[in-house]
Amino acid sequence: MHIGKAIRMERIINRNTGRAIVVPLDHGTTIGPVDGLIDMRETLSQVAEGGANAVLMHKGLVPCGHRQQGPDIGLIVHLSASTSLSPFPNAKVMTGTVEDAIRLGADAVSVHVNLGDETEATMLNDLGRTAARAAEWGIPCLAMVYARGPKIKNSFDPDVVAHCARVGMELGADIVKVSYTGSIDSFKKVVDSVCVPVVIAGGPKVDSPRDLFQMVSDSLEAGGSGLSIGRNIFQAEDTFKTVKAMNGLVHHGWSVDDAMELLENA
Repeated sequence: MHIGKAIRMERIINRNTGRAIVVPLDHGTTIGPVDGLIDMRETLSQVAEGGANAVLMHKGLVPCGHRQQGPDIGLIVHLSASTSLSPFPNAKVMTGTVEDAIRLGADAVSVHVNLGDETEATMLNDLGRTAARAAEWGIPCLAMVYARGPKIKNSFDPDVVAHCARVGMELGADIVKVSYTGSIDSFKKVVDSVCVPVVIAGGPKVDSPRDLFQMVSDSLEAGGSGLSIGRNIFQAEDTFKTVKAMNGLVHHGWSVDDAMELLENA
């Protein structure tokens, strides 16, 4: 691996565990300035102090959350977008370049692809070209790949999710982010289908922290490399404790009960 890329990867993925806690904060573009994304410095502080490895955000948000004190954290600049106000919300378009991310001090870039959408061809082209450009600069590329479209009957089907992961890897991503398939055995099939780290998305806001921790724990047991979870962290009742509990699960071999104990105790 390119030495620059290797160094930057270590700011996203823990060098000792080979795992990552990424907290996406790009939702403001997609669904607006929701709770948890108003005071970005406060949210970023909670995430960084809790022990996350990296945050992911659009280019214009970077100055609003730049770390000036406390622990540092890796930065992934997201390069594609769409909004929930659009008649075509699954059609992601490029809104930044690898060079934009480099100028902002990013450690990695990310691109979102929705397989099955009518604009899939454009998104695949964007991912392939961005991954190639990132490789030239020695910048890791994360691909968020989901199945969303008229032919998709079940976006969590293990074969479908494995296809998503495989597309991300084959088009040049260094890390792929996909949906969790619901069980250890089925997610192992996804992980085994690629030769790059696989992290899980958080999905919709959940009611139970235990369910969230169980999903993360099971994904790790299946061979996953961690998580890239947004709303279930930045909208948690206690973001700092939630990230700290995730840190225990991902990097220190904690059980779900250990994570719950930290969350429930003052």
